[in-house]
Amino acid sequence: MAEAADELSTPLGQQTVDRTRRFRLPFTAMQALAVLLGLVLVGFVGIALFNDNPLGGEPIARVTLRNPPPAAADDKHAPASQAAAEPVAKSAAKAPAAASDARTVTIIDGSSGKRQDVVIGVGDPADKADGDTPPLAMTGIDPRLLEKSRYGMIPVVADGLKPFTVYAAEADRAKAARMPVVAIVVAGLGVGAAKTTDAIMKLPPAVTLAFTPYGSDPGKLAERARTQRHEILLQIPMEPFDYPDNDPGPQTLLTTLSSEQNLDRFYWHLSRLQGYAGIANFMGGRFVAADPVMQPIVREAAKRGLSYFDDGSTPRSVAQTLSAGQSLPFAKADFAIDAVPTSAEIDRALVKLETIAKERGTAVGVASALPVSIERLGAWLKTLDSKGIMLVPLTTAMLKSKSG
Repeated sequence: MAEAADELSTPLGQQTVDRTRRFRLPFTAMQALAVLLGLVLVGFVGIALFNDNPLGGEPIARVTLRNPPPAAADDKHAPASQAAAEPVAKSAAKAPAAASDARTVTIIDGSSGKRQDVVIGVGDPADKADGDTPPLAMTGIDPRLLEKSRYGMIPVVADGLKPFTVYAAEADRAKAARMPVVAIVVAGLGVGAAKTTDAIMKLPPAVTLAFTPYGSDPGKLAERARTQRHEILLQIPMEPFDYPDNDPGPQTLLTTLSSEQNLDRFYWHLSRLQGYAGIANFMGGRFVAADPVMQPIVREAAKRGLSYFDDGSTPRSVAQTLSAGQSLPFAKADFAIDAVPTSAEIDRALVKLETIAKERGTAVGVASALPVSIERLGAWLKTLDSKGIMLVPLTTAMLKSKSG
C-alpha cells in the first residue's frame, strides 16, 4: 500500500527513483592523511636510529670518472698535464702513469653549477689498491715529504728534510740578522677566491699567506700563492670560548674530544692542501689555552717538521711554551693590524709595528684580506726600505728570534 501511495502522490509525468543507501568509509580523508604521515615519520626515525652511518648528514661530492680515448701511437704531443707532472714524477723515482691509467674528473661547482674536467693520473698499482691518488703534479712539492693518511697526503720528515725548511720562502737571512725586520701574515685565505687572489697578486712575495682548510678548492689557491713565491701556512680550526654559537667549521679541534679524535681531525686538515711551512690557529681561544689538548697537536706538528704561528688573539695561549719544549719553530703576532678596519687605524697600527721592529729587532703583524687592509699594507710596504726596516717571510723572523 505504501508503494501504491507513493505512485499516487507522484506528480504526473515523473517517475519515482528508488533511494539507495550511500556507502560511507569508517574514517575521514584527514584521518587517512594523518595516519600516512605518521607511518612516514616512524619509518624515518627507524632509519635514523638503526642505520649505523657515522657520516650521515655530511656533504657528499659525486664525480664522474671516465677513461680518455686512447692516444694514437705516433702522437708526438703529450698532454699538458702529463708534461707538468713529469719532472716531479722523475724526482719521485716513479715511472709516469700510462695513458690507460689516466682519469677525467668532472668537478661541479655547487653554487654556480659550472662544470670543469680535470685529467688526473692514478699512479702505480699499489696506489690503485689503496684508492689514493698522490698529488705529483703540484708545483714545487717534494713527494718525499708526503705520506698517506686515511684522508690523503700529509707532511712528513724524510731524508733529513723538513717542510719548514723546504717550503720556507727565500730571504737574505744574513742581512735580516743585521737590521730590524717585519713579518706580515695575511690570514683567513682560501674561502673567498677574489680576496685570496688579491692578496696573492697585490702583496709582495715576502708576505706570508695563511689558508683555512675550507673553500671549494683551497689547494689550488695555495698552489697559486706558492707559484707567486709566497710562503704559506695552514690554519687549523680550534674551539673558541663561545663554541658552538661561534663555530669555526667542520672537523674543529675540541677540548671535549680525546687526543686520538683531535689528531684524526688534525690529519684531515693537514690533507686539504700541500706545500705549507707550518700551521697556525684559526680561532681557538679555549683550545689553545688548554695544555692537555694542545700538547698532542704541538708534538705532532714538531714530529712532521712544521712550525707554529700564534695569531696573538688569546693571551693565555700555551702554544709558545709547548713549542719551546718540542724545539718547534714558533712566532706570535704582536697584534692584528686591522682590528679596526679603517685606513687611519691601520696606518696607525703599521707605525706601531715599525716602532716594535726598531726597538726589539723583530715585529710580526697579522691581518685579514679586507680590501682596505690589502691597499694600506701595499702602500706601507713600499716605504720600509727608506725607513731601514726589512720585510721578511715569517720563517725568517722565526729563525732570527730563535738565534737572538
